[in-house]
Amino acid sequence: MKKFKFKVPNTYLLIFSLLILIAALTWIIPGGQYERTVVNGRSVVVQNSFKYVPNNPQGVFAIFTAPLKGFVEAGLIIGFILIVGGAFNVLAKTDAINSVIHKLARAHKTSPLLKSTFIPVLMLMFSLGGATFGMNEEIIPFVLITVPICIALGYDSIVGVAIPLVGAHIGFASAFLNPFNVGIAQGIADVPMYSGIGYRVISWAISTTVAITFLLYYVKKLSRNSSISPMFAEDNIRRQNEHFDNIFTDERKFTAKHKIILLTFALSLVVIVIGVSKLDWAIEDIAAVFFVMGIAVGMIGGLSINEFMKSFLDGAKDFVGTAFIVALARATLVISRDGQIIDTVLYGLSPFIQSSSPIFASQKMFIVQAIINFFVHSGSGQAALTMPIMAPLSDLAGVSRQTAILAFQFGEYTNIIIPTSAVTMGALSMAKVPWEKWAKWVLPLMIILFILGFILLIPPNLIGWQ
Repeated sequence: MKKFKFKVPNTYLLIFSLLILIAALTWIIPGGQYERTVVNGRSVVVQNSFKYVPNNPQGVFAIFTAPLKGFVEAGLIIGFILIVGGAFNVLAKTDAINSVIHKLARAHKTSPLLKSTFIPVLMLMFSLGGATFGMNEEIIPFVLITVPICIALGYDSIVGVAIPLVGAHIGFASAFLNPFNVGIAQGIADVPMYSGIGYRVISWAISTTVAITFLLYYVKKLSRNSSISPMFAEDNIRRQNEHFDNIFTDERKFTAKHKIILLTFALSLVVIVIGVSKLDWAIEDIAAVFFVMGIAVGMIGGLSINEFMKSFLDGAKDFVGTAFIVALARATLVISRDGQIIDTVLYGLSPFIQSSSPIFASQKMFIVQAIINFFVHSGSGQAALTMPIMAPLSDLAGVSRQTAILAFQFGEYTNIIIPTSAVTMGALSMAKVPWEKWAKWVLPLMIILFILGFILLIPPNLIGWQ
């Protein structure tokens, strides 16, 4: 008798099915709305203002218009992805990336120090980016670098996408200086800006160490048996097509021109970091830097105008599928918002937080924030939606507002896996890693992070963290 094996559907079908499910929920969950007020230029929820409103169920027509609305609302991210894809294809056309991959692979093979520090150092850098200046969409272009390097070094594309994606999201969720979640949440909760930084740094260090250890454990298993990789077949084909099989013997020259091109790329990244951290740059500003970088490396690489345009358009064309995934992911938010069920879900979950123990109350806050994060995965958006409710609730439950903010942060651990996150789905699509394979691989880490979150919420309640 043939054994039945369940097969997870295609990523596009999976997200569209989720869209249908959320639309169906708008027929079941009653409409609800909190009043909003503007505080420091931001729209925040007014405590105790919830009221039920006429239901606005989303039908078949809404399901098929939501992706277009999602495309419009995620237009900046989609445009960013297409421009980055085009710019990186121009960079690839100069052969500078391939040359440095070959050089790095040979050094990695002969240097035990590089081999042991490669993954931890890179993940630490991405985690610091998430913890300090809120690195999020910025990880997408790095996927185009880390994935081919990791495949060339004998790892797999899972490792390549995990380094920037898990690294930055871990840093974001356990941040200590991130203005987009810690800063906004503390402002709304009337807590001194960036106070309690000591325990947050400890939480960030532990979370980052756990994530790095998890990835290193997987890499160790991978070195013993490469077939355990969820992307084993796909990566083998990629190694052959991109000639990674002869990477250790190919004496490809790493020329002065290649060095200038990579220096230009590195300087572009420095400009972006300064712009984001010091000048409050938005995603369109970052896209502009990559556009200029693409033009500059094309000129340095000696590409003609026709070669540049063809390379740029081919690169952008390769990520049209990614653009549709991002649009579908954003469409899930459009449906739930138009159906007016987000506030109702928040209101319905609020009583769940009440507990006889502040420890359990804070842990339940963590769970509620993780659920809300499925619908609203923007750090600043979720802070504006939930903190006006969670801050007074924490007072009633005997939980310090500082701890309530930490519970809100930990809820963003789920950004690593949720298919409604445009950044996560965009990064996976760029890495050519199907969501279902990623979810199966990262699920054990998610379980570990949830347990870790529960544990890290205990000490603040014991010491009266303010």
